[in-house]
Amino acid sequence: MRMFARLTVALVTLGATLLTGGSTHAVASAMNTVETYNVWQWNVSGWKMNRGSTTNGMVDAAAASIKNRDTDFAAFNELCWSQYKALQAKLIDLEWVPKDASFARFAAIRNGEATENDGACGGDAYGIAIFSRRNFGDAHKYDLPKDDRGGVHKLLCAPLRELQHMQFCTTHITHRQVTIGGGPINERQLDAVQGHLEALHDNGDTVIIAGDFNARPHLRRLNDWYSQTANGPNNHNNTGVYRELDDQDPRCPGVGETTVLGLDDEEPCLQPPKIDMIFVRESSIAGSYIADALGEGTGCGGERCSDHRVLIGTVPVHVKS
Repeated sequence: MRMFARLTVALVTLGATLLTGGSTHAVASAMNTVETYNVWQWNVSGWKMNRGSTTNGMVDAAAASIKNRDTDFAAFNELCWSQYKALQAKLIDLEWVPKDASFARFAAIRNGEATENDGACGGDAYGIAIFSRRNFGDAHKYDLPKDDRGGVHKLLCAPLRELQHMQFCTTHITHRQVTIGGGPINERQLDAVQGHLEALHDNGDTVIIAGDFNARPHLRRLNDWYSQTANGPNNHNNTGVYRELDDQDPRCPGVGETTVLGLDDEEPCLQPPKIDMIFVRESSIAGSYIADALGEGTGCGGERCSDHRVLIGTVPVHVKS
């Protein structure tokens, strides 16, 4: 169920009105604007379940969902390079963006190296990607601490060309928990991502990040992400400055809906885990936000395209103009 999350965050822009619906909306002020964005996130299991295919239905299903959900920003994890290029072409065909738009960015985690899943995209690059209905500026690709599986996990961010202080990012944190470099590698990657986001914030940037964090909201390693205002029976001991757009779902407050398969009776609310998230710094949020984990699509020949569900959200944010 898609629900509003009520925050006690005052609007900095006097007289600003929260606008709902699709495209980016702006309310002008002397110093900034309030922009409302629709965000879309999916770990598509581009190699593990789709074997790098661009014709089995995954690309078509993803592009159609982005178009139909009136998306402003979209993020992909576990995407093959050929699938990334096919998505670009399909989104242009669907007129989500003009033909000459500069709207997509990709960061490789592996460049065809073999993995436990019999190869990374069959020799193709494998990584993460972001898409925008408005033109992107230059992307930043930050290397994260290396795990023990090869490749280099990334944080990928890009600003809007015409609104340089608005940044959209994605990441895919390793599922590995082995100790490397003095601490669990998944925690070190999370800390590195947060450090980069805080540096962008210190630069005056507003950041929305969507990705596969491979961590459930109630775990200790996300305590310094979630704000204290998100504390509750299902997710407590938080000390951070971020809100996750599905963290007020009434079926599991503080957590939100499951985004992956598999039942775990140790999970809050006795639901399968939630590891895909959309985070925004609480001080950047300009009103009520909303999120939803979509159903398990069967657009790939009647089969599931991925073992993750699409996560969507809508949030109004303050942006320095």
